[in-house]
Amino acid sequence: MTLTPRQRATLKAQAHALEPVVTVGQHGASDALIAEVDRSLTAHGLIKVKLAGADRQEREQLTATLCERTQAEAVQQVGRVLVLWRPRPDDDPIPA
Repeated sequence: MTLTPRQRATLKAQAHALEPVVTVGQHGASDALIAEVDRSLTAHGLIKVKLAGADRQEREQLTATLCERTQAEAVQQVGRVLVLWRPRPDDDPIPA
């Protein structure tokens, strides 16, 4: 699943007003964290994740791990805040 630049811009605009719903702590991408991110994506489709206590390289690895294990797409990462999106069956498609 890849996003077009227009779809990515639409999702960024929608995510602007969101607050982080999951915070990654010192244990990193544990099974409990992956389960929580998966539940949040199922409920909301578009979420923000706060990557606390990690340097840039660790944040990039966490982003890749979260995307891979939850089948989500990274929309944007600004500093320690990551925006993830996974389509939900009941959502309208994002215009291309």
